[in-house]
Amino acid sequence: QVQLAESGGGLVQAGGSLRLSCVASGSIFSINPMGWYRQAPGKQRELVATRTSAGITNYGDSVKGRFTISRDNAKNTVYLQMNSLKPEDTAVYYCSADVDDGTWKKKVYWGQGTQVTVSS
Repeated sequence: QVQLAESGGGLVQAGGSLRLSCVASGSIFSINPMGWYRQAPGKQRELVATRTSAGITNYGDSVKGRFTISRDNAKNTVYLQMNSLKPEDTAVYYCSADVDDGTWKKKVYWGQGTQVTVSS
């Protein structure tokens, strides 16, 4: 089993910044990719950003140029630096990890989510 622990959410004014962190623990051989999704009230969950262990990134169109994903592979940790935040960024942010436990089986794990609220 794998657990994901997220931190760093909160309330911020428009134009401000927040940094999210997510640490994966448990039976882990490798994680590819690892990243963030978000879900606003009444909307579907959407991609924010993911990053492979090799450094390949994928960003949702609405956050390109404002958010930056980084990763510490040795610590099984992924970060999301969010700058120039907008009210429409308000959502629950979920950490996601596609984990290989070393038995050639991969499974996607999700964190419990952390609330990000951007006031106008």
